[in-house]
Amino acid sequence: MASFKRFCTSKLPRRRLLSSTCLAVGMLALAAAAPTGAARSAGTEPWITTWAATPAPRWGEELPAPFNVPETLEGQTVRQIARISVGGDQVRIVLSNEFGTRPVTIGNTTVALSAGGDKVDPETIKPVTFGGQTSAVIPPGAPLVSDPVDLAVKPLSSVAVSFYLPKKTGVASVHWDGAQTTYISATGDKTKDAGFTPDSTDKSRLFLSRILTTAKPDSNAIVFFGDSITDGACSIADTNNRWPDHIAERLQAEGHPDVAVVNEAYSGDRVLTNGMGTNALSRFDMSVLSHPRVSTVVMMMGINDIGWPGKDSQTPSDPEPTAEDVIAGYKQIIERAHDHGLRFVGVTLTPFVDTFKGTPSFGYYTPEKEQIREAVNDWIRANKTADGLIDFDKVLEDPKNPKHINPAYNCGDNLHPNDAGYQAMAKAVDLSVLVPKE
Repeated sequence: MASFKRFCTSKLPRRRLLSSTCLAVGMLALAAAAPTGAARSAGTEPWITTWAATPAPRWGEELPAPFNVPETLEGQTVRQIARISVGGDQVRIVLSNEFGTRPVTIGNTTVALSAGGDKVDPETIKPVTFGGQTSAVIPPGAPLVSDPVDLAVKPLSSVAVSFYLPKKTGVASVHWDGAQTTYISATGDKTKDAGFTPDSTDKSRLFLSRILTTAKPDSNAIVFFGDSITDGACSIADTNNRWPDHIAERLQAEGHPDVAVVNEAYSGDRVLTNGMGTNALSRFDMSVLSHPRVSTVVMMMGINDIGWPGKDSQTPSDPEPTAEDVIAGYKQIIERAHDHGLRFVGVTLTPFVDTFKGTPSFGYYTPEKEQIREAVNDWIRANKTADGLIDFDKVLEDPKNPKHINPAYNCGDNLHPNDAGYQAMAKAVDLSVLVPKE
C-alpha cells in the first residue's frame, strides 16, 4: 500500500485512469478490513455510507442556469444540504478532488442539521477536522475523509456541510445535476454562521461526495448505480424526489431502518464509454466497492450508450454500440459484483420514443436505437445471472401507446420522468428484491 501511495502522489504525467484508480484506493481504505458477501453484515465495520453524490469532471460551462458551476472560488464558503438515509451517533464527510489537476485547500469546515434553505440549527453546528487539523490539502485525484464528528442524526434528516476555501480554487470535481441548492457566500468564512445571504447559488454538488454515519451491527447498504433517471433529472429541486429517495423512505417505513440507500448515479453516464462522467466499467470499484457494508448493487444504465451517439453536435461522436456491446458491459459488472459477494439487481431501460403527438423531444429516438433498447431489456428480463429484476420499462410505459412514456409521468422531454413518475417507480419496487427475506 505504501508503494502505491507514492505512485499516486508522484509527478508522473496524469491520466484519467490514474486519477480514478488512486481515488478508489483511497476510498477503499474505509472498507479495507471489510469481509465480502454475507459476512459484511456481521458488524465488523463501524461506518456506513448514508448519502453519496458521484464526482465527475465539471460540466457547467456547457449548461444553462441553474447549472452554472463556477470555474473558481476564493475566500468563500460553500454550504450544501444532503438528506441522509440511515441515522447514527456520529458522522464523517468525504470531499473529492478526483478530477482536479491541482491541490485543493480546505479551510474551516462544519456539519450541522439543516433548518431549511441556507440556514442551520445553531445548536447543532459542529467543527470538522481532518487528521486532527482544522484545514487540509486534497491532492489531485484524491479524496479527503474527515475525522468522526459527534453529531447524532436521525434517518431521513437533512445535514448541512459547510466548508471555507481560503485560496483560489479551481472547481474541477462536481456532481452537476444535484437537484439541490448549493449556497456560495461572498468573501468570508461563514461556516459557523446559522445562515448567510448567498452571493450565488447552484444546483450542482461541489467537492462533497459522501456522508457516513456509525453503522448498526446488522446494517447494510444498497448502491443505486445509474444515470440521470436514477440521479433525479427533471425532479423539482430541494424536494428529494429521486426514485432512490422514495426507496429510502419506504425502507424506513416498512421495517428496514438500517438499510442505507447510496445513490451513485450520474446524469449522462454510460456503461461503456466516458462522456459527462466516467464510464460504469471504470468507476465500478470507486462508486460501488469502496463503500462499506454494501450488500446489493442496483444497476439502471445504458440509455445514454444507445441514445447519445449522433444525437447532436454536442454529444459524443463514439460509434453507436450494439445491444451485444451493452449486454457485455452488464455481464462484466455482474461478474465483478458477484466476485465481491454482492447481489446484482438489473433494471430495464425506460421508454424514449419521441414521435407521439409532436411533443418536445430529448432527441434520442430512432427506430434502430429503439430496437437496441428493446434487445437490452429482453436480456435484462431473461438473464439468469442477476439476483433480481426491476421492470421500470413497464412501470413508465404508456398503456395506450406502448414504447412511449406515460404522459402522466413525462417531464416533457419524452425520456425523463417527472416527480409523479419517480414516485410511481419507487412504489412499484418489491422491497424483497432489494432486501431478501431471510
